[in-house]
Amino acid sequence: MGQGHSGQQSSHSVSTEQLGHELAIRFAEKCFTPLEITHFKDNFRSLADDQDGIQYWKEETLCRFLVIPDALGPGPVIYQMATYLGAFPFPSLAPCILDKGAMLKVVVIMTERYSKVLKKGRTDRNKLFFRSLAVFDRRKSLVGSTDGDTTGAPDVDGISSNRASVTGFSVDEPKHDNEEDEDDDELSLAALESLDAIEVFRHDQHMDTKIHHAHIPIDNFRRLLMLLLYVAPLGSQENLAKHFERLTAGRITGLRRAADSILGSFAVEHNAGIYYHQFNEIIPASLPYLFDGLNPLFEHFLFSRSIDLSRKKNVVPSKPHEPSTQPIPGLPLEPLLPCEGEILDLNVLSQVSVFIKGATIFRRLRPLYFGGDAGFSIGSLEQKVLNWRAPSILLVAGTRLPPSASGGRQKAFADTLAPKRFPNSGQGSSGSERVVFGVYLNVPWKQTNKQEIGDSETLLFQLEPIHEVFRASTLNTDYATFTRSGINFGSPPPKLKPVSGLSPHVALGPVSLMIDGSLEFAVFTHDSAGGGSFHTSQSRQSSWQDRFEIESLEVWGCGGDEEAEKQRAAWAFEEREAMLRRNLNLGKDIEADRALLEMAGLIGQHNASGGSMG
Repeated sequence: MGQGHSGQQSSHSVSTEQLGHELAIRFAEKCFTPLEITHFKDNFRSLADDQDGIQYWKEETLCRFLVIPDALGPGPVIYQMATYLGAFPFPSLAPCILDKGAMLKVVVIMTERYSKVLKKGRTDRNKLFFRSLAVFDRRKSLVGSTDGDTTGAPDVDGISSNRASVTGFSVDEPKHDNEEDEDDDELSLAALESLDAIEVFRHDQHMDTKIHHAHIPIDNFRRLLMLLLYVAPLGSQENLAKHFERLTAGRITGLRRAADSILGSFAVEHNAGIYYHQFNEIIPASLPYLFDGLNPLFEHFLFSRSIDLSRKKNVVPSKPHEPSTQPIPGLPLEPLLPCEGEILDLNVLSQVSVFIKGATIFRRLRPLYFGGDAGFSIGSLEQKVLNWRAPSILLVAGTRLPPSASGGRQKAFADTLAPKRFPNSGQGSSGSERVVFGVYLNVPWKQTNKQEIGDSETLLFQLEPIHEVFRASTLNTDYATFTRSGINFGSPPPKLKPVSGLSPHVALGPVSLMIDGSLEFAVFTHDSAGGGSFHTSQSRQSSWQDRFEIESLEVWGCGGDEEAEKQRAAWAFEEREAMLRRNLNLGKDIEADRALLEMAGLIGQHNASGGSMG
């Protein structure tokens, strides 16, 4: 009892500034190696400004060090985030001066190193990031809030000695109402628990605003999104300047288009900004890896080019059999894509990486099928994708069909479907009728006449005009079917023969994508009632259906040389088996006989552009 009372008194006697400084020391000791701290100190000291003995970083310094491109305009947003995160775990101290301790906490949070100290804290940073980006209506929060002298004259160190004068970000302004309090920040609670200072944190929380009254300005979030998409492929210790040659005017336009699609999932056309309930629902569902690019970006603080490790004494050399994980300076970077498709380019690749882990797709995708090259037919698609023994991504793009069929082919397609009862989905900010959908299939392709393929890792997603991911459900396992009559995701296998008494129309699942057998038309259905193989939308509560004419269709394999070699071996085996089944005896002129078989379409030409086999 006596010890607990004494501990409580000591926690109240320590200022929040002192506790923040102690936490920075704890982070330095537990989250970094001594060598990393040496590099961090050297980087900070070499670029810091000095005022009355206080070293700190300005916005220009931070942006220059991180090599943030001015053309994207995210510098002020990143600096705002840093001055909030540097005050962790006391939001009332934000915006803070980015001195060495504050900057260390920024690096810890941005690189997720805090998990080495804050064992009970949540591993995600979403709530902290929302607070660091959000704003609040100061006109409401400042009414009657002035209490006493808040002039806060600077002390001898050049920093205000009266923290009451620092209002902080508007998201942290107090607002007293009857709304239920948002749950405490577990990261902050864990931080203060590690310092035995929970009571100080709870006292500081009384000055914290209700998070539901704050919002992220749309333009700020767009600029941040463009940066996050741009840095998504960034590797550990990879300099962002190496990517500058890719930042052309066309690339910036593409980044903005992808960012606008992501913004569309937050229904920004109906709101003044992005609110926490939207942020908290959509980020985990459709953008789980959105902030991953910040990790390698801020890891640059832990490597200083001015420190020559070869001159350090007592440095243990790495063992000869241990390969280096760092990129070799001077060597050109391997392309992120071996080639660009009609749909998949670097911008769309980065957009996909916010919900499929970057290590799975960056420098790991191989083109299996391009409709424009191989021909739009099930036969040519089958020839290209079968025997790929690894995950794959299908992308399909097109233009919405008019309400009334304008031609014989459109009418024939419409006749295979039940009368349309749902409206089209939204057009997003572009107002275009273009739509892009896709599927991540975690299992190999195979023909499925009676059963489905796919598993609970299968993803159905939309990229344009609104970004959203529809994750697999366990209520129904009709994830994917691949037959001569078409490709279905989220719908039951098609019936081989018409059944008397049943509808002749194609059965579409509640959340499904159907591509017809000619690869000419497709339909995406979203029934808000749910109950199918994929979960319903997290952002759109209505039902809709998009029927569109296919303009581009692509399938990309997720894998490297090993997977490609396995596919080639499988093709070669099937070719030999086919020859044996036909009892073909080659003559003496093997090359001439083989050319004759290729002309007949019986063997070979697997790597050439396909044609119609249907």
